Amino acid sequence: MSIENLEEIAQAMVATGKGIIAVDESTGTIKKRFDAAGVENTEENRRAYRELLLTAPNLGEHISGAILFDETIRQKTKDGVPMVEAMKKAGIIAGIKVDKGPVPLAGFPGDVVTEGLDGLRDRLKEYAQLGAQFAKWRAVINITDDNPSSTAIEANMHALARYAALCQEAGLVPMVEPEVLMDGPDSKHDIDVSYEVHEAVLRSLFNALYEQNVMLEGTILKVSMVMPGKHAPKDAQATPEDVAEATVRVLKSCVPATLPGIVFLSGGQSDAQATEHLNLINQMGPHPWPVSFSYGRALVAEALNIWSKDKEKNWAEAQKAVYTRAQENGAAALGQWKKR
Repeated sequence: MSIENLEEIAQAMVATGKGIIAVDESTGTIKKRFDAAGVENTEENRRAYRELLLTAPNLGEHISGAILFDETIRQKTKDGVPMVEAMKKAGIIAGIKVDKGPVPLAGFPGDVVTEGLDGLRDRLKEYAQLGAQFAKWRAVINITDDNPSSTAIEANMHALARYAALCQEAGLVPMVEPEVLMDGPDSKHDIDVSYEVHEAVLRSLFNALYEQNVMLEGTILKVSMVMPGKHAPKDAQATPEDVAEATVRVLKSCVPATLPGIVFLSGGQSDAQATEHLNLINQMGPHPWPVSFSYGRALVAEALNIWSKDKEKNWAEAQKAVYTRAQENGAAALGQWKKR
C-alpha cells in the first residue's frame, strides 16, 4: 500500500467531529468489567456486547474507527455478518490491537516494557487480510519517585517505532500509544511532573519514529492528557483549564505538524472529565493537527451498565447510550460540547 493510502486512512480516522471507539480489552480485562456489571465472561457475551456497541444506529456519524481485539475481528454478528463488514456498512474503519501487554523491565524495578514484536510481521499480514486498516500498540509509562527511568522510556519508544514501521510495511496505519499513567498505585505526582514526563516521552517517541523511517503522514498518535496523579495531595490537583493548557503546550512543543492527527485516551478519567478536557483543548485551537478522542470506558461504561440488567430488553437503550456518549465527544472534538 502506498503512503497516499495510509495518509487517506489516517485522515479519515480523525475526520472532523469524529473519534475512535476502543473495544479492544483483552479477555482478562473485559472479565473485570463484566464481573463488575454482573455479566458472565463467555465468548458469546463478549461477542454480543461488542456487536451491541459497533452496530449502534448512526454511530458512524461520530465514530470514524474502532480498535478491536483479536477475537472480535474474527467474529460475526448474530445475523452471520462478519463484524468487519457490519462496521464497514456503518462507515467505521476496523483497527486491531497487536501488542501483548506490558511486562516488568528487567533491571528497572517499577518500570515496564510492552512485548509483542516477535511474529508481528505475520500477524499484521493476517489482520490486513481480515479487513483491518490500522493497528494499535500501547506503551505504559509509570510515574513514581523513582520512575520512569530514561531506559524505560527509550525501550518503549523504540518498540513503538519498530511496530509502526512494520505496520506501514503491511499497509496498516500505526496508532502509537504512549500512556503516561495517572492512576498507578504510587501516582502522587503533580501536573508539572506529568508535563516533564510527557515531554521526555514524546521527544523520545518522535526521535525513534524518525530513526526507524516511519512516515508520520501515515501515523496517528494516541496519548494521555497531562494530569496530576490520582493519589496526588489535594493541593496538587489541577483544574480542567490547567490540564487543557499543559496538554496543548506539551503537544505543540513535541509533536510535528506533519502528523495527521492526535487522539486522547481516557485512562483514569471519569466520562465527564474526559469530555470536558477534550472540549477545552479544542477551544484553545486552532491546532496544527485535528485533536480528537479514542476512548474505551468513557464511551461504553454506561451502555454496559444498561445492557447488563436485561440483555434482550435493554439492547436498544444501551445502543442509544453509546451513541449519546459518541455524540457528546464528537461535539467536544469541535470544542462545541455543552455540559448536560
